[in-house]
Amino acid sequence: VVVSGCAGMLRNPDIADVRRNSGHYSVSALTLDGTVTSSWGVPLVPFKLYKVDDGTGEITVLSRGGHRTPVRGSHVKVKGVVRDVAVFNGMPLGLHLEERDLDIRRN
Repeated sequence: VVVSGCAGMLRNPDIADVRRNSGHYSVSALTLDGTVTSSWGVPLVPFKLYKVDDGTGEITVLSRGGHRTPVRGSHVKVKGVVRDVAVFNGMPLGLHLEERDLDIRRN
């Protein structure tokens, strides 16, 4: 039972769990795997946004990196920290993942 519990703690969380327990994941970096459903980037603007879906839900990723924004349909592995813009009545508003590292996998 102890080994099984530890293995569950070591796995990457799914997006649905991150959305349900965002406060738990705001402490340290986590890694999410999924498919990019949309992306936005404007030249000369210091940040880009894209959404990742892992089959359990979707989360917005904020990228401040100099690399290119992944295009729709790309499979990505993104590491970052969960943040929200504000909390209203106990509900996080603007929940997103601040990207720290990105691995774009070819389809």
